[in-house]
Amino acid sequence: MVLNITDSASLQIKEMLKEEDAETVFLRFGVKGGGCSGLSYSLGFEYEKNEELDTYEVNNDIPVIIRSMDIPVIEGTTIDFKQNMMGGGFTIDNPNAIVSCGCGSSFKAKDREGTPENC
Repeated sequence: MVLNITDSASLQIKEMLKEEDAETVFLRFGVKGGGCSGLSYSLGFEYEKNEELDTYEVNNDIPVIIRSMDIPVIEGTTIDFKQNMMGGGFTIDNPNAIVSCGCGSSFKAKDREGTPENC
């Protein structure tokens, strides 16, 4: 498994999926260039997967698609959902991140040898 989706995050995602207007909808997780640390996370819903470019897995009953090229920088990542007095939100714990910004939505990844990867 590339991702770990906690029970709390799974419940929240399932609630959000109820609002989607499609029989087959996937959670798309990945990274894109940008953010104050070099890369930022991308999390959303998608209705089609690209068999050539995407990896598919089911995690905690959630159908997930990930661009295969993103796997080296997100493998082992945990997605959680935390609730507090101000509301709630998803948190992402990525063991491949060596630097994160204060808001936690962007990061710099280590390469396979454990050294910083140029962004």
